[in-house]
Amino acid sequence: MRKLFYKYIAALLVAIMIQAACLQSAFALSVGEERKIGEQLLYQVRAAFPLVDDPDLVIYLRSLGKEVLEVAGLQYFDYHFYIVQSGDFNAFAAPSGLIFFYTGLIGAMESEDELVSVLAHEIGHVARRHLAGRMEKGKLVSAASLAVALAALALGGGAATQALLTGSLAAGQSATLHYSRKHEEEADLMAYGWMKEMGRHPVGQEKMLETMRRVSRYRSDKLPQYLLTHPNPEFRLNYVQSLMVVDQEDLVDFESTDDLEFLRFKYRIMSSSDGAERLREYLVSQITDSRLDAKEKLMAKYGLSQVERRLNNYARSEILLDQVIAAIPDWSILKTDRGVLLFEAGRVEEARVILAKAFSENPKDMYAAYNLARVNMALGNLNEAENLFRVVSYDLPQYAKVYFELGKIATAKKEEVPAAIALGKYNLYEGKLKLAEFSLKQVMQHGQATEQEKNEAGRLLETIKNLQEK
Repeated sequence: MRKLFYKYIAALLVAIMIQAACLQSAFALSVGEERKIGEQLLYQVRAAFPLVDDPDLVIYLRSLGKEVLEVAGLQYFDYHFYIVQSGDFNAFAAPSGLIFFYTGLIGAMESEDELVSVLAHEIGHVARRHLAGRMEKGKLVSAASLAVALAALALGGGAATQALLTGSLAAGQSATLHYSRKHEEEADLMAYGWMKEMGRHPVGQEKMLETMRRVSRYRSDKLPQYLLTHPNPEFRLNYVQSLMVVDQEDLVDFESTDDLEFLRFKYRIMSSSDGAERLREYLVSQITDSRLDAKEKLMAKYGLSQVERRLNNYARSEILLDQVIAAIPDWSILKTDRGVLLFEAGRVEEARVILAKAFSENPKDMYAAYNLARVNMALGNLNEAENLFRVVSYDLPQYAKVYFELGKIATAKKEEVPAAIALGKYNLYEGKLKLAEFSLKQVMQHGQATEQEKNEAGRLLETIKNLQEK
């Protein structure tokens, strides 16, 4: 009886929270205003930090986001997920469905379910428009100033933030945008329910909150930005654990998640960050740790192969990667990893064979497509490279590096207008709006630019104008 009572109370709590979320203040931002703020914020972040936008990593994160959104129901916005190259322990849900994960936070995770729990929590904030609900239009000068205030929150401390907070409005507005206890509780409850619906055990959410509590205790003198904007990890942990107690019988049959893809994602990111030598020591200790299972040790070996690749120890990297491939021969992305390794080691023709096979077997593999294009460029096959880069640009339209490569090809072929458009797109998606504007204006003034090319440049210039509005 008591169990049924607890379940009834939990269901009632969900209904009350959803109803409260629907009673938005009449002064909250409109959906259109929120989209504009989100777009401006994105380019603030692009200009301040490099984004980790390798196709395989972006597509993996996007697939997890899609999994959450399939159970979350209809949304106000299209969601986009980004990885910020920064050692900070941070993640951030921006207005209009932009969600940023910092590499420092990803490095602290141990499982895919932990990553999904944070992702679902951030989607919960966006879905319920928590930030928009705290912004009274009457107190804002412009969407641009609010984007600056949000950027200050997203970026944390340091010179980048100080450069943004040039006005008292931005500083004052930034102070009001932290999530309330009620908002955190609601986002946690939504993430908990979605994880159950996806068949993912909420223990991943519990473990992530335990990590946050541990970080808050040992770094209480200077809390990471994530714990400032997402407060009360102790209360939140107790809250989720109480839900798990109520649901303990229902959770018995949940299967554990296979973390192979997550560990590859994590180690690819960590190996591309600073501190490769420290990571190497950690991974060696993982491989020899008797407490870890065979898969965890194998993926630590994969991580070590990526570290050795980063340090240009290609022969050692190849040996380690081949050992992982031998253990998991059907995992095709590992063979693409091998092709990338051989290309970087200067074995270009071998790389071409492997990557061409990987792409032919899976035409949706943009990781293979992008690197096969790079190989074709190195071999002087410019038309083949251009076609492949364009395939990648259609699937990942904001992937800046692909436009840099297309610009190089157009320059080599003495195609001035396509080169200027590609350079404009590259700088736009790098957050360098002035440089992008300069290149695109050259297109508009070029005597040989076609009407179609001028229209494309004009649309991009209009985007830049909107992003620069005060």
